[in-house]
Amino acid sequence: MKDFRTLNVWQKSHKLAVNVYQLTSNFPKEEQYGITSQLRRAIISIPTNIAEGCGRGSDKDFAKFVQIAIGSASESEYLVLLSNELGYLTKDNSVQFIEIICEIKKMLTSLIKNLHKTSDH
Repeated sequence: MKDFRTLNVWQKSHKLAVNVYQLTSNFPKEEQYGITSQLRRAIISIPTNIAEGCGRGSDKDFAKFVQIAIGSASESEYLVLLSNELGYLTKDNSVQFIEIICEIKKMLTSLIKNLHKTSDH
């Protein structure tokens, strides 16, 4: 069992989740159960799946949860784009979030490759 808090990708995705929660508090009230909720669920799914995967017994199981986190990151990326086009996020915030999400996706992809290497042995 690994301590998820020591992983840089978890730290980065957790910080992003906190930032997204703070910014989405300014989204329109009529979006509370729409895009606000969807973006928040997608973004917190990234560090949550990393944490859950760390608690699994094998690297193979961990890799499955990391793969789910990548999917959540892609969903988050789209929702940030949509939020920008709807005028809920500024262009600067959107660009910043997308850059961080893309960094996280690269880190997760690298983590999966390393997990597959260790589980193949």
